[in-house]
Amino acid sequence: MESSSSSSAAGLGSVDPQLQHFIEVETQKQRFQQLVHQMMELCWEKCMDKPGPKLDSRAEACFVNCVERFIDTSQFILNRLEQTQKSKPVFSESLSD
Repeated sequence: MESSSSSSAAGLGSVDPQLQHFIEVETQKQRFQQLVHQMMELCWEKCMDKPGPKLDSRAEACFVNCVERFIDTSQFILNRLEQTQKSKPVFSESLSD
């Protein structure tokens, strides 16, 4: 079983460009959904003391702040990773030299 999954992953470069684009888009959607789920779990634990029929103003403000900080932090990490990747040669490129 493992050889079939690794051979399909190795042959990904020869896949139809439209299919490859579709896979990339679906992968991005999955990552986004995971990020939203992680954010909601984190903010729920932080801001919801006792669930009720209405969201009080304190909990609402906490959720807004939590989501904004989560987005800021995620953006900061992505920017830092981009800077790090630009300043260092990619491992696979250095192997092909």
